[in-house]
Amino acid sequence: MRPLEYGEPVILWETGRGRTFLVTLTPGGAFHSHRGVIRHDDLAGKPEGTEVLSSTGHPFIAFRPRVADRMMKVHRQTQIVYPKDAGWLVLALDLFPGARVIEMGTGSGAFTILLAQLVGPQGKVYTYDRRPDFLYNALQNIKKLGYAERVEAQILTAGEPFPVREVDAVFLDLPTPWEAIPPAREALAPGRPLALLVPTAEQLKQAVKALAENGFVWIEAVEILERRMLVREREGVRPLERMVGFTGYLVSARKALARHPAEAVGPAEDAEAGLD
Repeated sequence: MRPLEYGEPVILWETGRGRTFLVTLTPGGAFHSHRGVIRHDDLAGKPEGTEVLSSTGHPFIAFRPRVADRMMKVHRQTQIVYPKDAGWLVLALDLFPGARVIEMGTGSGAFTILLAQLVGPQGKVYTYDRRPDFLYNALQNIKKLGYAERVEAQILTAGEPFPVREVDAVFLDLPTPWEAIPPAREALAPGRPLALLVPTAEQLKQAVKALAENGFVWIEAVEILERRMLVREREGVRPLERMVGFTGYLVSARKALARHPAEAVGPAEDAEAGLD
């Protein structure tokens, strides 16, 4: 097993409280917390899973961060796609090593990081946002994790044509996703999936209607709730008082090729059926 090395990110898991802290190991560096100081030199060269004591004697465990940890620890300027939603979305997008995927609405780049990991070094993520400050922050987050070469970023406004074609998947995270659905259809390869995240029921209805009108079929919409469980030997098992509840509606659809121009517009009943 490769030991922890200088220059790589490490998650420090606080024993007892379970809080986590993301640090990048540097020679002579130190992590400061309410539990004391941990020197980076005490971690470099040690195997993953090593316990290290802070200057006050409190134990921490050092791990390499999972992709979900990396997503949650980005520097945020916007709301991010939560891991509970990200899992459903990447399955809906049918991603694979070498895939080419469009993301519209880069935000802070948390979901971009997951996309970049999944498409691998031979794939490409084309990510777009209308805000230069959002793109700059996202690219800094992506660069820190070593995925810069897998990502191409550009300023783009919803509704403008995407500069790439025949991509394997499209993800839209926008207040008005229906504006980007027509250019998304033009960019997608035949039969390939589109997924989107919308925060309100009215936006969901308008987005599903636009999908049907633009020749998308197999439309599905879901919401996902995450509730963790407290497991103790004496007290038994019970749900925690807090949970990750509603964070948005998730939608997936597939690009169909119309046999006749008139068939490009799906009936309203088909769009509504996608909400069942």
